[in-house]
Amino acid sequence: MLKFIKHHMDTIAGVGIYPVLSFVIFFGVFLIALLYVRKARRGHIDHMAAMPLSDPIASNEHQDHAQP
Repeated sequence: MLKFIKHHMDTIAGVGIYPVLSFVIFFGVFLIALLYVRKARRGHIDHMAAMPLSDPIASNEHQDHAQP
């Protein structure tokens, strides 16, 4: 089964760019996520971690995480 797929992939011109492009996109998204986590303030992370557990009415009163 794989030999049929490999034969068809070999006939496509420029098919070698797709693995490189996929890696670059994956690495770029990973780097952006890593930078976002590193730059996030501790208060924002604590707020987001408590969101599923907190009361929805009480959480609207304290939105300190949105201030610069």
